[in-house]
Amino acid sequence: MKLHIFGASGSGVTTLGQLLAKKLGVKYFDSDDYFWLKTEPPFTHRRDPNERNQLISKDLSEKENWILGGSIIHWGNNLFPDFDLIIFLYLPKDIRIERLKKRELERSGDIIYTDPERAKQFNDFISWATDYDHNTGLANRTLKAHKTWLAHTKNPVLKIIGNQTLDEKLRLILEKLREVNMIFRNDTSM
Repeated sequence: MKLHIFGASGSGVTTLGQLLAKKLGVKYFDSDDYFWLKTEPPFTHRRDPNERNQLISKDLSEKENWILGGSIIHWGNNLFPDFDLIIFLYLPKDIRIERLKKRELERSGDIIYTDPERAKQFNDFISWATDYDHNTGLANRTLKAHKTWLAHTKNPVLKIIGNQTLDEKLRLILEKLREVNMIFRNDTSM
């Protein structure tokens, strides 16, 4: 089972992906762990794309079943195997941005407001995340780019639009997995 979950920053990809991986008993891989070098503060230095692609290819090839979370639409053709299911999450911008502001405050504390450099990073991040819906050119990871990528995939796709609970999202995914015969219909533990 090879699943891919993605959506805009703040749409719940990591939370849902980790929960689904635990429920299915498979490994969860997060694209951010490959895209970014480990730094303090985090998410400030990108990894070389060739190194990133080698690392993720190696890790995915070592597991038969896994979930990959995060946008990978510009990582190169033929890098990933066919996905058994692609799950696209979409939340309205206002909900996502509120989540992101809360998350960043919990991660870093008041420094995102009090330190000029960190405040700039925080504000740039929020502007980038806001641009997802508006496609103004601040980012190449936009709703338009995601829709284009989805329109060209030959893999089964489940779109979850709106602010459902985690349980509701899990139910939708498990139903879709049963539909594409990834989970046996009589397996009541799921």
